[in-house]
Amino acid sequence: MTTVNAKGITLGIESFGDDDAPLVLLAGGTTMLSWPDALCERLAAGGRRAVRYDLRDSGESTAADPQAPAYALRDLAADAAALVDVLGGGPAHLAGIGVGGMVAQVAVLDHPGAFSALTLVGTRPVAPGPTDDDLPDHDPATMSRLFARPMPDWADREAVSAFAAAGAEIRGDDPAAAHAVAARVWDRTPGTTPPVHLANQLGLVFARLDCTPRWRERLPGIAAPTLVVHGRRDPFFPVGNGEALAREIPGARLLVLDEAATAIPDTAVGEVAAAMLALR
Repeated sequence: MTTVNAKGITLGIESFGDDDAPLVLLAGGTTMLSWPDALCERLAAGGRRAVRYDLRDSGESTAADPQAPAYALRDLAADAAALVDVLGGGPAHLAGIGVGGMVAQVAVLDHPGAFSALTLVGTRPVAPGPTDDDLPDHDPATMSRLFARPMPDWADREAVSAFAAAGAEIRGDDPAAAHAVAARVWDRTPGTTPPVHLANQLGLVFARLDCTPRWRERLPGIAAPTLVVHGRRDPFFPVGNGEALAREIPGARLLVLDEAATAIPDTAVGEVAAAMLALR
C-alpha cells in the first residue's frame, strides 16, 4: 500500500500484478478494503494490473472533515480519472462497489475517454437519500436493527471490529470476514475521533455529500462495456437496483450472486473475477 498525488489529491492505493498490464481501477466503498484481496489477486493472475484505492476521507487518502465535506460526488469521479492519468495504462476498466459504484457511474459519464469498461457491484443508479419510486429502498427491518445498536468505543479496535461483525450478520454477510476487514480498516484510520471512524467504517460521509445533479437519466449514454454484479439477498441496495442499472446501461450484463448480500463472499470471488476478465 502506498499513496499517489492525483491533481493535488492524495489517494491511498494498492497494486496487484504487472505494472504494464491492462489497468483495472477498483474504487473503494469507501475504503479500498471493500474489494477482497482474493479478487484482486485473481484479476492479477488473469493478466491485469488491479489497483484498489481509498475514496477521500478514508484510509490513506486526503482527509479533511467528513462531517462537512468540501467536495462533491463529481469531484470523487474526477479523482478516478486523474488516478488513471497518474498510473498510466489508460483507458482503464473502472469498478465501483457500494457508494464507490455511484462514483464509478458518474466518472464514466463525465470522463468517458479515461475508461474502457465498467463494473458496478452492489450499488444503485441514484444518490444516497430518498430513492426513485420504481427502485427498491433499504429493507426497513434490516435498517431498524442496524441503527438500534449503540455505537462502539471508536478508540477500541476490538469493539469496532465486533460492531462490524454484528452488522454483517444482520445484513447477511460473513461476520468473521467483516471482523477481520474492520480491524484492518481501523489500523489504517488516521486518528480515533468518531467522525473519522464513521467515514472509514460506515461511509457516512456520503450522507452529507453533494451528489447533484442526478445521473440516472444519463445512463443510456454509457458506451463502455458494463458488468453489473448484485447479491440476491442484499437488504441495503436490494437486487432491483442492479436490475435497473443493467436495463438502463446499453448492453450491460447482469450477474446475480444468489448466496450473496452486500459483500462479495469468498465463494463468489472466482465467478466475479472471471466475469470482469471477460469484459471487453
